[in-house]
Amino acid sequence: MDFIKKDLEHIWHPCSQMKDYEELPPIVVDHAKDMYLYDINGKSYMDVVSSWWCNLLGHCNPRINEALKNQIDKLEHVIFANFSHVPAISLCDKLSKVLPNGLNKCFFTDNGSSAIEAAMKMSFQYHYQTGKAHKKRFMALSDAYHGETVGALSMGGMDLYSEIYKPMLMDIIHVEAPDCYRCKYGKCRENCDAQCFEEAEREFEKYGEETSAFFVEPLVQGAAGMRIYPSIYLKKLRKLCDKYNVHMIADEIATGYGRTGKMFACDHAEISPDIICLSKGLTGGYMPMALAVTTDKIYNVFYADYNEGKAFMHSHTYSGNPLACAAAIEVLNILEEEKILETAKENATYFNNLICDKLKNHKYVGEIRSIGLINAIELVEDKKNKKSFDSKKRYGYEIYKKALEKGILLRTLGDIIYFNPPLIMTREEMDIAVEVCVQCINEVLK
Repeated sequence: MDFIKKDLEHIWHPCSQMKDYEELPPIVVDHAKDMYLYDINGKSYMDVVSSWWCNLLGHCNPRINEALKNQIDKLEHVIFANFSHVPAISLCDKLSKVLPNGLNKCFFTDNGSSAIEAAMKMSFQYHYQTGKAHKKRFMALSDAYHGETVGALSMGGMDLYSEIYKPMLMDIIHVEAPDCYRCKYGKCRENCDAQCFEEAEREFEKYGEETSAFFVEPLVQGAAGMRIYPSIYLKKLRKLCDKYNVHMIADEIATGYGRTGKMFACDHAEISPDIICLSKGLTGGYMPMALAVTTDKIYNVFYADYNEGKAFMHSHTYSGNPLACAAAIEVLNILEEEKILETAKENATYFNNLICDKLKNHKYVGEIRSIGLINAIELVEDKKNKKSFDSKKRYGYEIYKKALEKGILLRTLGDIIYFNPPLIMTREEMDIAVEVCVQCINEVLK
């Protein structure tokens, strides 16, 4: 069978202009192991973006494989209303011990966008049932990304994804987000007290009383270009939300599970949100599953006699899927027993130093920013004035194609090259990936 031909006959790929596939046809993967994908022709690709940031511990991890094999002969799925199972119970108990303080009640969904929507409804219904029905609006940062379903897309602030759909989206209050590279206050990252937080204070003064929740990607705005901002911003946001009785909802779908060097990004600020949304690394990138985890305080407002109509009437067919739960349990076991975060933290310093050494003084590299193993390289036309390249030239896309030729899966965000690898990436693999990255930048930008 001509797999590429059949793919293009039948499959509409996500986040793609399919006409591009005339020039760069789909790469059909046959198998994978650790950091590497292998196509049907035997060519390997180092997956330095964790297959959209979800592959946490390498492809086909033997321990997660074994956990799934053991589970599939016991129970593949069961209705999660009035029924439960050992993997879900064990997962939630184990997870409660590593989550930020106070987060205790786990609500299962099957993808990150759905977890965001569940959190929106939880917050709205909480305020409604506590006599605050006027609190029905939501805030989020500009340039945010929270998913693609209508509610989650509304919460986001990126026109690339939402512009055409604005007539059907919710009216979200978007607060100007921190942009440390182009800070209008002239601050540097090392000496920042988040003066830009005054933007949030102004919006809360105007809309705080009618706001139900503030959604935030803690420390890293991923789709915006891996924008990284200081933890003091989260500390200030936590206090401001408390002042106005606004729920702070942390979207840790992309930042959780060690991506930022700590188990959760909120840990850097030593704060706890009212609801945390998790997915991606939750199952090690194996199975679609997500969680909206909240406090007993919020949960208890829904706890009443049935006829009071206070239950959270929200459901997903695959809520609490046993296979996904088995994978998620083994991910937590591996993180604890194999000291993955400790090793990744040591390697993160090496990785960032390596990238800076090779590219910091490059003519077209405006900024290199990092947290944990996440590293972003922002390419600019004019380094002094921080002027971006004309987006129509698609330099980032050209670099992506060059890297594929050289066996590296290095997707870009516009003209921002980023690394967000599995936590198991070795220093030798870092050396190879950075060398190829430098070659591709130079070949494309000449």
